Amino acid sequence: MTVEDTRALADAIVDAIEYCYDQEWSDGLPVVPCTAERLDAFLAQTERAPHEVLLAMPQIGRECTVRLAALNAAMAGCRPEYFPVVLAAWDSLRAEGYAGRGIWQSTTGTAPLLLVNGPVRGELGINCRGNVFGSGFRANATIGRAIRLAALNAFGLRPHALDQATQGTPAKYTCCIGENQEESPWPAFHEEFGFSTDESTVTAMTIRAVAHIEARHTSEAAQLLRDLAGTIARTGALLHRTTSSCLVLSPEHAHLLAGQGFDKPAIRRFVFEEAVLRREDLDRAGKTAVSRTTSWRLPADHPEAVPDERIDPSTGTFHVLTSPDAVQVVVAGASNSGVSAVVDTFGPRGDRPPLVPVSGPTGRS
Repeated sequence: MTVEDTRALADAIVDAIEYCYDQEWSDGLPVVPCTAERLDAFLAQTERAPHEVLLAMPQIGRECTVRLAALNAAMAGCRPEYFPVVLAAWDSLRAEGYAGRGIWQSTTGTAPLLLVNGPVRGELGINCRGNVFGSGFRANATIGRAIRLAALNAFGLRPHALDQATQGTPAKYTCCIGENQEESPWPAFHEEFGFSTDESTVTAMTIRAVAHIEARHTSEAAQLLRDLAGTIARTGALLHRTTSSCLVLSPEHAHLLAGQGFDKPAIRRFVFEEAVLRREDLDRAGKTAVSRTTSWRLPADHPEAVPDERIDPSTGTFHVLTSPDAVQVVVAGASNSGVSAVVDTFGPRGDRPPLVPVSGPTGRS
């Protein structure tokens, strides 16, 4: 190829990208123009029909099909072999239920977190270790982005239009992580729920925020867990009656806890008991009562307010989690520091997470 040919090709690519911008097919970053042949390469990764509906939003009369999911995965920069993971993510989001009920349009600014487990992490190069919530890995970046692009292009959830997020979150670009199973002292997340080591799964969680916890100061498991519980129990996390959370523990923190006798169920129980607010904490923030119509938290003197029966009348204390099962525990990140994360998940939760097996050329199903 001559220099002139190279320049002409580069100009054509830039023109195609600009065309995609003009059509409003982008999330603000350049997308990969998708030809019919490339779309076919994605659809060849599954036996599912192109017209099959993956997720519907009847309130706006729109739906995402396998074909639309493939098209947006291609534009997001995915390789075709990533597509079975993208499909599993859509199935998990449908099973979770929040996206179809309009939560992605909410002023709260929610977005999906995708957790990947099993051999597919290594097969596709999904990052499970350092900078797991950050940039630098194509599979993580583009799999998560494939979902968000479809939110824009299939459902029309654009800012200043159907997406009413007041501030939003960086996860509205992409948020996909793998569990660092190899450095975890406990069974992997998917193994907790009945999947085998050689199966691959995706679990979608609708999230509101990721708060990083600097806890390098202690070698006491109880102190670390109280630090995590205190982050869960901040008043700003309380929109409705209760909150829910996913603890993403670094390997260093996970081994500290395991070394002092804590498995995942024990972590959940301890955090549930410690994630407590007092009535005066709620009073100071104007969140002592709840609305009789929406269950949102309100000041006690608000006309819509009714007393919160979850506040213990004898102690004046309030558990911000409905049960220990409202906390999920995942190990991810590098084994180099005492840094973990508390992920605010949307809804009361406590039921089984929506794990979905990865089916197709990259899966084990």
